[in-house]
Amino acid sequence: MWWVRRWVGDGLLAGVLLVFGLVATRFAAANQPGTLPLDGMAYALIAVASAVLALRRRWPVPVLAIVTTAVTVYLIRGYAYGPVLIVFLIAVYTVSARLPLRPAASLAGAVLIVLTSHVFIPHVGNPGLAGLVPATAFVVVPFALGVTVRLSREATAHARADTARRIADDERLRIAQEVHDVVGHGLAAINMQAEIALHLLQRKPEQAEAALAAISKTSKEGLDELRATLSAVRHGDERAPAPGLAQLPALRDRLADAGLPVTVTVSGAPSGGDLPAAVDLAGYRIVQEALTNVLRHAQATHAFVRVEHRPGEVEVEVVDTGRGGPPSPGGTGIAGMRERATALGGAFSAGPQPGGGFRVHAVLPVPS
Repeated sequence: MWWVRRWVGDGLLAGVLLVFGLVATRFAAANQPGTLPLDGMAYALIAVASAVLALRRRWPVPVLAIVTTAVTVYLIRGYAYGPVLIVFLIAVYTVSARLPLRPAASLAGAVLIVLTSHVFIPHVGNPGLAGLVPATAFVVVPFALGVTVRLSREATAHARADTARRIADDERLRIAQEVHDVVGHGLAAINMQAEIALHLLQRKPEQAEAALAAISKTSKEGLDELRATLSAVRHGDERAPAPGLAQLPALRDRLADAGLPVTVTVSGAPSGGDLPAAVDLAGYRIVQEALTNVLRHAQATHAFVRVEHRPGEVEVEVVDTGRGGPPSPGGTGIAGMRERATALGGAFSAGPQPGGGFRVHAVLPVPS
């Protein structure tokens, strides 16, 4: 567990600094004549300051207080500058890296006042005012480093949160588009079939029965696809295979049952045998949404779907024989088709034909 590793790591750090301090301080004292010879008090202060460092992440402020007191007493007594100051640097760094800027700065200021007191108190080996420079550096340098690390860590956390939020938003938009396409297509077909059934119910009940059977079939297929789409929300990738351009014949048959004859023409073949799943789904959804719009709004007698596979891309075109005219303002169908195409780096256009009817055209790149 992470907290066990953290405790073990801090304990090892404290142990290493304890051993290093007890051994290396003798060499430091030998190179600083005029300081107080090391005795039991010096080693006790080094041991206390080093050992308490094992608790630095759990209680950073108390640890800093204990380390500052031990190091200040050590310096006031006139012992040699040595490895005990490394312990002090780590304690200051820990506080500045874990606390907000204002309380960390207040603590650093208080620690600086306490630590520099040894410069003004007469004792053996007093460095005088010249000792202010290193004493100040012992606080300012680790404080600045800790603040920098904390700000970097916070910036990274914010970036990760923004990325996670953006991914979640994109996923919600994707699911919303999928639900819109599935439900919109199904309801449009059902509405057309219901109107046919109502129109024929009195005069030709046998044909009305066929329309009602088509409604039942279309609603079942729509519900099955809707369940598969919503399953993506609950179970991630544990869902039925996404539809693709290979399912266009079934889409054509459903629309024929709803009263819209559709001619599907496919030329060429995907390089490598299969289209990438994202391209395949986008092509299918663009055709589906375009035909749904024809069924809803165009009053067309026929629709033509053309799919052409070329090296590096697939072209999709849907043309109808309806009344044409500009798209309905405020609609989301064309915007959704354009988003599907441009998200893959493709091109999309939609608009009325000069001689009547409406044309939807998309070119989707196919990565090699």
